[in-house]
Amino acid sequence: MLFVKPAGAACNLECRYCYYLDKLSLASPGVAPRMPVDLLERYIVQHFEAASDPVVTFSWHGGEPTLLGVEYFQQVVALQRRHCPRGTRVSNGMQTNGLLLDEAWCRFLAREEFRVGLSLDGPAEMHDAYRVARGGQPTHARVMRAFELLQRHRIPHDILCVVHDGNVRRPLSVYRFFRRIGARALGFLPLVERGPDGAVRPFTVPAGAYGAFLCAIFDEWVERDTERIAVQAFDEATRPARGLDHALCIFRETCGEVPVLEHNGDVYSCDHFVDAGHRVGNIREVSLATLLEHPAQRAFGLAKRETLPRACRECDVLPQCHGGCPKDRFLLTPDGEAGLNYLCAGYKRFFRHVQPYAARLAREQPARPTLADLVPLEPGQPTAAPAEPGRNDPCPCGSGRKYKRCCARSPGEKLQAGSE
Repeated sequence: MLFVKPAGAACNLECRYCYYLDKLSLASPGVAPRMPVDLLERYIVQHFEAASDPVVTFSWHGGEPTLLGVEYFQQVVALQRRHCPRGTRVSNGMQTNGLLLDEAWCRFLAREEFRVGLSLDGPAEMHDAYRVARGGQPTHARVMRAFELLQRHRIPHDILCVVHDGNVRRPLSVYRFFRRIGARALGFLPLVERGPDGAVRPFTVPAGAYGAFLCAIFDEWVERDTERIAVQAFDEATRPARGLDHALCIFRETCGEVPVLEHNGDVYSCDHFVDAGHRVGNIREVSLATLLEHPAQRAFGLAKRETLPRACRECDVLPQCHGGCPKDRFLLTPDGEAGLNYLCAGYKRFFRHVQPYAARLAREQPARPTLADLVPLEPGQPTAAPAEPGRNDPCPCGSGRKYKRCCARSPGEKLQAGSE
């Protein structure tokens, strides 16, 4: 898996919590980052050469990849067709803030069978607290229009919700909002960012509150939505009991399997480690296959396990957690050892809360996949949505109305129909 950033860190938002905007320094001054077509073709060829599976996945990230325009991605698809080996199938995924999605974009995405991840932090007041356009303008209404377009064009999509200090204490408001609009696959990404002095920034999610957030949503989800909504965190929490490896990189024993390709051809160890110390090489000089197996990349991945403190190695939720994301391991353990994850308290609370359900699931349905098993992907990548219900079926959101009178409608129609 590789996160490709053909537009680099360029974005049409100024999210107050964004950790990637400062990577604009990787581009030439005054020039908008853009992967040139010759480098794009080189990458696509090398990606096919490095792949070993019959389905080769391309994951387009940013910044905001739609800034390049639909014509750019038409070139992407044309190059993939030109170089795709016989017997190989291509799968494309894109993570977007949705502001530029329109009918033309969605016709293209539907025709080429892209899977789309849409960034949406919940109801308007929670989303607009941080996800703003330039000048501080709110964006929730525009993202909801994008969500409606994805639904209308039947484009497989998921929602990536950043959990921050502004929405973490209202878990059911967040979850019920997503259920009400007809979301079928959700990822909850905890926001942990530090300033230059090493202290966490004010918008960082409190660890304990994040655990409580997941527990509250889990209790409602397990009561009514297990067959309707895929929640990535809940799938990950039950995987060890079901004998499955983690799909999400932050919970794997080692990492380094999701490097980043920037617009200029540079490869970095991870999306959160795009810096000089973690630059592995450039695909203009060394093949992608060689860079993916580079000793520096291997060492980066193994360090997650090899630097795990003793308190973590002896913890009862180690199989679920494996220390979490290395970027968040900056606390001291109770005995003074470095490397404890900032989110440790929240993870412990959540994983212990889920353990009885995971054990029961393993006993009763050991071979049955959850919705999120359909396409196990990395953070920010889309998860396959389950089949849409019939128009006269009960609505999956649990409203008690028929699907045609509830979530089959546009968000605006559903608000108007709230009293039906």
